Amino acid sequence: MSKQLADVAEFAGVSVATVRRALNGSPTVAPATRERVLRALDVFGLPRPSAAEGERGPLIGVVVPDLRNPVFPAFAEAIAGRLNKRGLVPVLCTRTSDGVSEANYIQMLLEQNIGGIVFIGSSYADAGPEQGRALKERRVPIVLVNPADENDEAVRISADDADAVAQSLTYLTAVGHERVGLLVGPDGHAPSVRKLAAFAAFWKTRGVPAAGWTPLVAHTLFSLEGGAAAVGELLRQGVTAVICGSDELALGAIRGVRRAGLDVPRDVSVTGFDDSMLMVAVDPPLTTRRQPVTRMADAAVGALARQMQGQSAAGGVTQFQTQLILRGSTGTPHPRARR
Repeated sequence: MSKQLADVAEFAGVSVATVRRALNGSPTVAPATRERVLRALDVFGLPRPSAAEGERGPLIGVVVPDLRNPVFPAFAEAIAGRLNKRGLVPVLCTRTSDGVSEANYIQMLLEQNIGGIVFIGSSYADAGPEQGRALKERRVPIVLVNPADENDEAVRISADDADAVAQSLTYLTAVGHERVGLLVGPDGHAPSVRKLAAFAAFWKTRGVPAAGWTPLVAHTLFSLEGGAAAVGELLRQGVTAVICGSDELALGAIRGVRRAGLDVPRDVSVTGFDDSMLMVAVDPPLTTRRQPVTRMADAAVGALARQMQGQSAAGGVTQFQTQLILRGSTGTPHPRARR
């Protein structure tokens, strides 16, 4: 047995004494070290101690709706790196064009000794009803990052959508824009709902009735095509600036403005949300709200790790402020653009 322990210790990169403490469940052994010891036991075909047999494995699902929106890969990369540093194994789960859905991936994860799941821009609803019930029944540790719906019972890490809209409106009106439009995702999409509420509250404080700002709001799918099509109605309402719910929508809006024979930013200013990679290189460079991806990833992985260690996780949301990044897609309204 001593020879076996020595082999396990060498493979795990620890001392034999540390192996003994890990197998005895000593609290002095770090969780990541104990996991290395347990995996070494698996490699050598040795049984795990009975107390560890029911423990969650190191496999972590990282669920995203798609990889076309650049902010999703950015979050996935940041979260995967932090999971790796904790000795956990991220598994990317995203719907594909050939019909593989998040529910398919989650079903496969449930067949393994899954350690937890981080949903990015999605939620239990995307898991499928049967899989969602299984996740809850098995009490799988879960963290939602910018979830598409509220999920009050879950741990949520979100950008402060309301503050982002309020600060963007403050900036645009300060440089002279009087008719500012809001272009966001579909009705019921939680971040879009919060953005719309902030938009309404801003105009209410300025004494503008609902009839004055309601026509300046457009909902669409998150895509370039959706942004390009939806901005047309806002232009007919005489907007000189548009706040968009994502960088992808903003790039679509710029395309729609140009199709209407107008210029960005001379005739219409456009702002995005995310500060996705390459937004500094588009034409014109996009003014946007930067999400603190690294800080949000730290919070998400920390919350997941605490759940995996057995700590209770009361539902709640931790919000992170975004930063206004000024670039070439916004400016003062051109005299001809004033309505």
